[in-house]
Amino acid sequence: MTARPATHSGGEAIETFLAMLAAERGAAANTLAAYRRDLEGAEAVTGNLARAERAQLALLGSAWSDLAPSSLARKCSALRQFFGFLIDEGLRGDDPSPALPRPRARRPLPRLLDHAGIARLFAQAEDEASGDEPAAVRMLVLLELLYGSGLRATELVSLPLAAVPRDAPFLTVTGKGGQQRMVPVGSRAVHALSRWLPLRKAGSRWLFPSRGAQPIRGHLTRVRLFQLLRALAGRAGLDPTAISPHVLRHAFATHLLEGGADLRVLQTLLGHADIATTQIYTHVDSARLVALVNARHPLASLGLAAYRRGD
Repeated sequence: MTARPATHSGGEAIETFLAMLAAERGAAANTLAAYRRDLEGAEAVTGNLARAERAQLALLGSAWSDLAPSSLARKCSALRQFFGFLIDEGLRGDDPSPALPRPRARRPLPRLLDHAGIARLFAQAEDEASGDEPAAVRMLVLLELLYGSGLRATELVSLPLAAVPRDAPFLTVTGKGGQQRMVPVGSRAVHALSRWLPLRKAGSRWLFPSRGAQPIRGHLTRVRLFQLLRALAGRAGLDPTAISPHVLRHAFATHLLEGGADLRVLQTLLGHADIATTQIYTHVDSARLVALVNARHPLASLGLAAYRRGD
């Protein structure tokens, strides 16, 4: 079946698609910007993307040949959703997306920070925050919430002051797609927060206000958080290039699994829409799972010799 000519130009169709993502799926600004880059990049190769035929989409295979498999998979996913939207809206009568390249991408395993590394990072932060220096106390709070609650960098820096718990040890976090979830806050983090609140800049609605005279966003930026964390790692004697906010989020998830947390609970804490995303952490716990089987399986109560005898 040939494509039915679309009444939209490529640019108009892309704008309509992005508006749908924002209105119906609650897509975040960063998500919409990524979709826009992917779709407009494809249109630069194919011409009017809304009317692209399979032969034109096939050109993307060579145009994107240097991309990492994960990047290629993301771009192809955006295009498939775009063409599905056009079909649903009656703007096309066919689906050309089978002509898109099909990368066999394996999700990369997260970089990990072991318990010793975490201990060194916290020891340094606690030593520096032993007084009332605002920057040091803030760094301790940031560290507590990254590792203690598993927050994403964007979720952490954009926390409003209203998210701080009053009577219950929970934060109200707005995650990807504008989805809200309740995240438990440990007693250590609650104590660190109680020290930080009197020291933070007054008059700001953000928990971590920017120190600039005329801040663009009004709160600490992701880039600055990244810089602060790496600087702390260097002072703690750790490799700064191996530390990031996401590494601490991975450590939070991994160490909870090691402690026996249920995968569904971990999915809720991390704010993953799909449990398949959470399952990436199961690889790090293989040793514990083997030990669990050896210790808890009914055969474990039988000695090897008894098992062979059939006792």
